Amino acid sequence: MGSFMDNGSGHPHDMRSFLQGDARVIAPLILGAVLTHHSDAGPVSVRLTEVEAYMGPRDSEHPDPGSHTFGGPTARNAPMFGPPGFLYVYFTYGMHYCANIVCGPDGFASALLLRAGEIVEGEELAAVRRPASKAHKDLASGPARLASALGLTTADTGRDALASPFSLWLPTTLAAAVASGPRVGVAGPGGSTEYPWRFWIEDDPTVSRYKAARPRNRVVSP
Repeated sequence: MGSFMDNGSGHPHDMRSFLQGDARVIAPLILGAVLTHHSDAGPVSVRLTEVEAYMGPRDSEHPDPGSHTFGGPTARNAPMFGPPGFLYVYFTYGMHYCANIVCGPDGFASALLLRAGEIVEGEELAAVRRPASKAHKDLASGPARLASALGLTTADTGRDALASPFSLWLPTTLAAAVASGPRVGVAGPGGSTEYPWRFWIEDDPTVSRYKAARPRNRVVSP
């Protein structure tokens, strides 16, 4: 893993090998990576500054009560059980899309929710997609904003993030200071300090604000 972290390689084979690891280990290492979507409207690239790791079903080696996969495989969460490097995009609150990159070996559910980032290419297009954002730092600050800025919807779930029209490049150096803590908006035990699987670059202005889950009867975060 060290060799291509050091040289910033975005080669799909190397990247897929990297993403085949434990999502909780990958999470702090992927901060600073650049994800690009070359859509028909043009390219937009985001430098990842905040992610959350989500693991598997209740009967798996790493059960995660905050994960969409906790109850087992469904048509919706199927990409999370697939090979690493693919997208899992879901619709939530009846209005927002959120994007994840699948991690771990094929058949073992886990993924990284892309919570926040900095737009480093295609700012004009990202701003058109995010008209409510009043500042550059807000364009992809939060998972719904990030997915919107990149032009991602559920039509992209199951697509390969390491192949055209997407690309993912790891940083040439690790983030200087990475913090971790409970995941945002996850109800029940999965949102507790027992699952400190949210990772972010300290003092980066694009990182989203922490919010505890509102009381509800079902888990809606992946």
